[in-house]
Amino acid sequence: MEVILAEPRGFCAGVKRAISIVELALKKFGSPIYVKHEIVHNKIVIESLKSQGVIFTDDLSVIPNGSILIYSAHGVSNQVELDAKNLNLISIDATCPLVKKVHRSVINYEEEGYTIILIGHKNHPEIEGTAGKLKNNNAIIIEAEEDVKNLELPKDAKLAISTQTTLSIDDTKNIILALQNKFPQLKDDIKNDICYATQNRQNAVNYLINNEGIDCLIVIGSQNSSNSSRLKDIGIKNNIKSFLINFPNEINFEEIKNSKKIGITAGASAPESLIEKLLEFLKQNNQNIKITLMDGIKEDTIFHIPKQLR
Repeated sequence: MEVILAEPRGFCAGVKRAISIVELALKKFGSPIYVKHEIVHNKIVIESLKSQGVIFTDDLSVIPNGSILIYSAHGVSNQVELDAKNLNLISIDATCPLVKKVHRSVINYEEEGYTIILIGHKNHPEIEGTAGKLKNNNAIIIEAEEDVKNLELPKDAKLAISTQTTLSIDDTKNIILALQNKFPQLKDDIKNDICYATQNRQNAVNYLINNEGIDCLIVIGSQNSSNSSRLKDIGIKNNIKSFLINFPNEINFEEIKNSKKIGITAGASAPESLIEKLLEFLKQNNQNIKITLMDGIKEDTIFHIPKQLR
């Protein structure tokens, strides 16, 4: 059995920054530190921070006045920022800079008179935060091509598109094409909002499938992690036996023991320690495993920490 590790995989710059912000806030202000939503979508990261005195909540009203509140990497709406101010909370923004870039785009579109179409998952905190940056929170949210068929808008409506940063490149492309076919007046300089880390990890999985010939794909990541789920989706679409797991013990070795080449990757919010534990698990079940590293892109992006914590 051969195991090939995807490159790149795991933590992206935005996730590293968000986790560092929480850790630095703990060091500077002490516990408890409050975080709006989960700082990133990974169970082991969340449990580790909880053990250090971090409290995750979606209800700002439970946070005592004057407390430290950190916004998650997914971003928050204007209303959340206003609520935090009214509750006299000390806010620190851990929103990924690439998500902030999307926020600026939709705000500019709205100021120019465009109706905003957001491609993404309706209940995902990133989409909720982006839609909440608009004055009337009136973005049209499209999740799939089927939604385009049911969308009716005036022929003279000025339309602009923005996307969730963690979507599938191919799925987004097809939705945009469907929108362009139905609404020819769409703003034509459509930006690619899917972040570099999401693209790189999806490209790496496609390489494992098309160039390395894997017959099994294991993705380390949480079920509520959009970018991790998209990696598993790529495997399924290519008829590869695919798994999305939080921890190595969620894999039944009997299901993969006959695989000749296993590709392993991790979502952008999954730590490398989980990859190491998965490899240990596989070695315990098969002493003859050969482990190789895919020749892929080396990411060197770094995002700065907020001034409050420097």
